[in-house]
Amino acid sequence: MDFSLQAFWIPLLKIIWINIVLSGDNAVVIALAARSLPPRQQKLAVGWGSGAAVGMRIVLTLFAVALLQLPYLKLIGAVLLLWIGVQLLLPEEGEENIDGHENLLAAIKTILIADLVMSLDNVIAVAAAAGDNIVLLVMGLAISIPLVIFGSTLLMKVMERFPIIITAGGALLGFVAGEMAVSDPALRDWMSGNFQMVDNKPMLAGIHLEVIVGLVAAALVVLTGKWLASRQTAAAGETQEIGN
Repeated sequence: MDFSLQAFWIPLLKIIWINIVLSGDNAVVIALAARSLPPRQQKLAVGWGSGAAVGMRIVLTLFAVALLQLPYLKLIGAVLLLWIGVQLLLPEEGEENIDGHENLLAAIKTILIADLVMSLDNVIAVAAAAGDNIVLLVMGLAISIPLVIFGSTLLMKVMERFPIIITAGGALLGFVAGEMAVSDPALRDWMSGNFQMVDNKPMLAGIHLEVIVGLVAAALVVLTGKWLASRQTAAAGETQEIGN
């Protein structure tokens, strides 16, 4: 197994960072679902709910890695990642509508359902960052588990104080989307016919094409997200003025 910086450590850091950034919403859902339980049951709900959700996410991600080997699915996944990255930069709303539960099993059920719905972004992003390396995928998720469970709530507070972290997360998703699009099997023949290939990867002006496309996609996510966020904020201000 190749433990070089490019082949192992950088993708591993990507997986960990993606999980931390994208699991902030999941941590909020867990807290809201368990907030009406007694303290002891709150811990049980968080522990069992998070553990089951992580197991479900590993299985889903393993399937995603296999599916991403099919032509055009990486292109579809890249578009989805771009959309997720833009959404990450938009103001959040609607989380106050999640009901707390008096019953422990009901709270765990809510956590599982919410995590299943919200984990698609994690699954696609992590599978893309891991590439074909299943060992790297499992290691990245295993290392991320305690960071997600114990650190995501703290990260949410840090994000509120330093919004640049959210922007960096959106940019990372855009970069991973660009890398994924370039590596789609459907483009392999076209890439080899139009670009210099080094280690089966297309090059442009001495730089890996996936890096160039990744940087462009990262900039696209940040610019689009900031533009939509400014429009959304302006529209909310106008609505408030009309209401007053």
